[in-house]
Amino acid sequence: MKDQINFLLTAGVVLVALAETLSAAPSWESSLTNDPPGNFPEPKPVRTTYHFGWSGLTAGKGEMHFSKVSAKRFQLEAAGGTTGLARALWKLDATYRGLANADTLRPVESKQVEAYRRKKITTDLSFTDTGVNRIRTETGSKETKPKPFNFPNLFDLHSAMLYLRSQPLNDHAVYRIVVYPASSAYVATVTVLGREHVSVHAGSYNAIKLDVQVKRIGKNFELEPHKKFRRATVWISDDENRIPLRIEAQIFVGTVFAELYAIHFDQEKS
Repeated sequence: MKDQINFLLTAGVVLVALAETLSAAPSWESSLTNDPPGNFPEPKPVRTTYHFGWSGLTAGKGEMHFSKVSAKRFQLEAAGGTTGLARALWKLDATYRGLANADTLRPVESKQVEAYRRKKITTDLSFTDTGVNRIRTETGSKETKPKPFNFPNLFDLHSAMLYLRSQPLNDHAVYRIVVYPASSAYVATVTVLGREHVSVHAGSYNAIKLDVQVKRIGKNFELEPHKKFRRATVWISDDENRIPLRIEAQIFVGTVFAELYAIHFDQEKS
């Protein structure tokens, strides 16, 4: 009888531990897309210019340069800021440099600098197989210790675009990934709405239309609504390049947009 009681107690402890382990994994994790990178042709080296705006008015511009800096590394460099009346109201200059693994399309590291009128914020991200370490510093403050976020298979914005671009993107397909762009992690749900023809300043294109929704991952790994971002519609070229053409995002102040203004493909090295 004593042995039976000990067995039941031991079994009870094991079951409780197992239940705690299972409950520790977020319920939404099983809904994430686990497909490997697709076999779509890898992107060509390209330089693009985008104009940004709000309520139909141009408020900023940015230059981007995508390249393959070695056999195993893709690189994205970007620089931009507010312009015109918007700059008089809100001065911002920003730079970005990100590296991604050319085989896995996973992020390696990124550095982002935001220079406002009275402060500058620098964000350094270093990615591993188990998560990311973030160092974020602000003008006049002490250097911040690395802040880890442990979650496997993370993307940053650069690598997320590379990964989604590589997929078939069939109509009505849904992709769900975890993205860590700067200081917080989000679950991004991307739905392929269909195909249509769009015109932007850089030209007219057959395009793939995407719907993008995000939820913030809280401290206890619960999903929370984004306080400022509601949803976005993205058009990318429906060709071998799959270049972002236009983005319209619904945020707390209304609709903001980014539109391809100019594009130039670098001559590939032989």
